[in-house]
Amino acid sequence: MSWLQRLRIDKFLLVLVSVVILASLFPCRGVFKTLFEYLTTAAIALLFFMHGAKLSRDAIIGGMSHWRLHLVVFLSTFALFPLLGLAMKVFQPSLLSTPVYLGFLYLCALPATVQSAIAFTSVAGGNVAAAICSASASSILGVFLSPVLVGLLMKTQEGGGSNNTLHAIGSIILQLMVPFVVGHLARPLIGGWVNRHKKLINITDRSSILLVVYTAFSEAVVGGIWHQITGWSLVSILVYSLILLAIVLVINTWTARLLGFSTADEITIVFCGSKKSLANGIPMANVLFPAAAVGTMVLPLMIFHQVQLMVCAVLAQRYARKQASQREKSALGATPGE
Repeated sequence: MSWLQRLRIDKFLLVLVSVVILASLFPCRGVFKTLFEYLTTAAIALLFFMHGAKLSRDAIIGGMSHWRLHLVVFLSTFALFPLLGLAMKVFQPSLLSTPVYLGFLYLCALPATVQSAIAFTSVAGGNVAAAICSASASSILGVFLSPVLVGLLMKTQEGGGSNNTLHAIGSIILQLMVPFVVGHLARPLIGGWVNRHKKLINITDRSSILLVVYTAFSEAVVGGIWHQITGWSLVSILVYSLILLAIVLVINTWTARLLGFSTADEITIVFCGSKKSLANGIPMANVLFPAAAVGTMVLPLMIFHQVQLMVCAVLAQRYARKQASQREKSALGATPGE
């Protein structure tokens, strides 16, 4: 086992950090800036097209009968998180700078992850079918709901008039919603190819995110991001990410138990209701916010992403051990009567 695996550090996060360093040292300017902006727009459209094409309609419909579980996950993702984000206002600006606070507000409006939520649910011994449904539904709803939540939580077009607002809505529809819907409608035609080339699709997804991050941080560096974000800011993001995740995990766990869910369903609620999607969040920020602000807005998301992976990896193993121990006790208890 490598030291990265022992520390449970996501290798993709290290690549993201490398791209941020590259953008800080060699930001794109002039003609290259224009070229990268066009490439970024195309990459975002391709990313959301693939998101739509990957989602299985059968998996979504098959899990919809478990509506109580999905409602709890939905409320955690799109109600609990935003409320906690608003509550963080008490720490701003004394303990939490305004740019970092806005980044946390944006994080709280995002949908859940799909892959990691399902993976952790499976490792922990949870209800995987329900996890597939909940995570997929969150991803779908997030394309439409997250921009609305962002608009409610903050003024993305401060000082802007109706033309700016209409322009933002048009950009969201064209760059996010249309490719997503087209991709999902095209699934009957390309679904087989997508399923056979998951590794290639994954590389395409991650390459698109890296391109967006490089372009966003290039603009941010030119705009002076490292004069706004200090070492203390990075430490505060880490601390508040841990606190935010811990509160959500505790609330989801006790909610599942108070409502009488089984342990398998509790696991699904805990992992699907506590995740925030890096894959959706970074491209979406590029559409929603001014170019110079994107780098600052996604910093909390990048750090929270790693925190949620590390904490949930440990939690999943703990659930798995607990499940295995209970099965052993049940087997021992049943042996004398056989």
